[in-house]
Amino acid sequence: MRTAFVVLGAALAVAACDQRMINQPKDKPYGTSQLFPDNRVAQAPPQGTVARDQVFWSWQTSQRPAMTEALLARGRERYDAFCSPCHARTGDGDGMIVQRGMPRPPSFYSERLREAPDRHILQVITEGYGAMYSYASRVPPDDRWAIAAYIRALQFSRNAHVADLSDEVRQQLQENTR
Repeated sequence: MRTAFVVLGAALAVAACDQRMINQPKDKPYGTSQLFPDNRVAQAPPQGTVARDQVFWSWQTSQRPAMTEALLARGRERYDAFCSPCHARTGDGDGMIVQRGMPRPPSFYSERLREAPDRHILQVITEGYGAMYSYASRVPPDDRWAIAAYIRALQFSRNAHVADLSDEVRQQLQENTR
């Protein structure tokens, strides 16, 4: 008797679902619709609309920290942990993952990346780019700034000229080469 109720209940539940999910009434995104005055399905967002997390992202990354030794040390630590498997510790783009068959990322020393603004580096770390996935959930905003600063230090070290150095550093360099 009990199984008969269960079977009857299951049969009623299946019979009650008449509409097939695949045949739902819907409009194509670029189709026409009589619902709106301009007869378009895809409507422009209302004036003043802000994309989700856009304000928070802008606020988090708007304040660039001062370039300090502590920031560069933190950037190097975070870079070694998160970036060096693909980009290598030198930034050439031939890390251990690449040596094992993954696509090679661009070198940080290419002209395109040396001339890119810091916001580009932050955006790539946050949102990913190409084969690189987003590190937004893994690297906090302060550490993203530190990594960007360290990448800039790597780029500078490869393309530095003696004339770019301060007098004090130039003097130390001359004393060490004697």
